[in-house]
Amino acid sequence: MTSLTHRFCSFSGRPRRQRGTMLIIALIVLVAMTLVGIATMRSVDTASLVAGNIAFKQSTIGGADQGLQSAYTWLAANAVGTTLYTDNTGAGYLSSVPPVEPDWTQNASWANAVTLNGGNADLAGNVVSYLIHRMCPVPNCAPGDQCAGTLTANVCGKTPDSQTFTGEGTDQSKANYTKKPSAIHYRLTARAVGPRNSVTVVQTMVRIL
Repeated sequence: MTSLTHRFCSFSGRPRRQRGTMLIIALIVLVAMTLVGIATMRSVDTASLVAGNIAFKQSTIGGADQGLQSAYTWLAANAVGTTLYTDNTGAGYLSSVPPVEPDWTQNASWANAVTLNGGNADLAGNVVSYLIHRMCPVPNCAPGDQCAGTLTANVCGKTPDSQTFTGEGTDQSKANYTKKPSAIHYRLTARAVGPRNSVTVVQTMVRIL
């Protein structure tokens, strides 16, 4: 008789326990990628904002230069007779310079300024204003005069007289050599206020020959 040996293998019916390690790693990677994406978006937004601010600032510089040109045009057109001896606040002209330099960042310093375009912004969104100061200490007084109520003569800032400096290093044959009569200096100040609170103030000194 042939005997058969039966071998039985026992198997456990319960599945192996899952620990979830890969799920945790996947979540960490997902969070990291999200943070990188947010940081990239914020960086792009910041760069765009900075570029926009620079563009607006450059625009206000051009607007302020336009204000200087308008001030000079008015000054040249009115440099006749004694017109510039007295204040003309309606035209943004003051016949004297204040003893203390104004704070040009304050709106109060622009109380007598002329605003171009009737106060409306230009095509670039800039509101441009200007002021003109004659470089004299006494208002409403002729240059060199001692007007009523003053103790000293109205000595204005002006180009040197050709007779006040001679000698070595002075070439009177040059076309740009200072000649009589000497010319009074005027200070032109212009401001442009643009979008995003961009502000530019520029100044220049001129003389009318």
